[in-house]
Amino acid sequence: MADVRMFKKAYQILTWTSLAGLIIVMILVFRKSPAPVIRTDPSAAERAEKKFEAADRAKAAGQPSQVALDQSELNSYLAQNLGLEGASAASGSAAGLPAGESASAANGGGAAQVPADGAGSDPAGVLSSGEQPSIDQIQSSVKDVKVDMVGDVVKAYVIFDFHGKDLSLELDGHLNADNGYMKFVPIRGALGSLPLPQSTLNEAVDKLMSSPENREKLKLPADISDIKIEDGHAVIQYKN
Repeated sequence: MADVRMFKKAYQILTWTSLAGLIIVMILVFRKSPAPVIRTDPSAAERAEKKFEAADRAKAAGQPSQVALDQSELNSYLAQNLGLEGASAASGSAAGLPAGESASAANGGGAAQVPADGAGSDPAGVLSSGEQPSIDQIQSSVKDVKVDMVGDVVKAYVIFDFHGKDLSLELDGHLNADNGYMKFVPIRGALGSLPLPQSTLNEAVDKLMSSPENREKLKLPADISDIKIEDGHAVIQYKN
């Protein structure tokens, strides 16, 4: 009899601790992490455009050229060239476009398509879904994007809509070109205030990039040889 009471007691403790753990996880997920401090500069977008124009002139003259954008220039360029309601969270793809290309070009020329049932319409869905969401589906719910760069690491902070609730997603990683395509290697991530396991991040990014549809959207323009984060700058290198 004592064993039965002990079992019931242990079961009750396990049930309540499991429930408490679930509540803590939910609180962490829905608690937005603080956004990075981005330096604002009214002339940053104009400086970025001028850098792309200078690179175009150098290419036309047959000279080596590259564009290096600092934090304020990159964020201003993204805000100017991408509509943040449904904008792409893949900042590297946008930064890799020459000046004057529109958000539709960054999306492969197509408008974002949202499934009728709303499946796959939030960035976090890629972390738990067994399906392969498209970049268009993910970007349809993005409301704000901020990008920081530290050393050779890009740090993306994304606010997205999840059934009417704003959630934050943080992704840190390394950005580079691989055989003419954009490649992102995650090193850290958090959904809200909940850290994400490295295995989950790797699986999510691999799933996103393995789709043939998504891979075409990650293809770099033909005149770009590499894109990387270097000394806190987004560096776009052009072919000679």
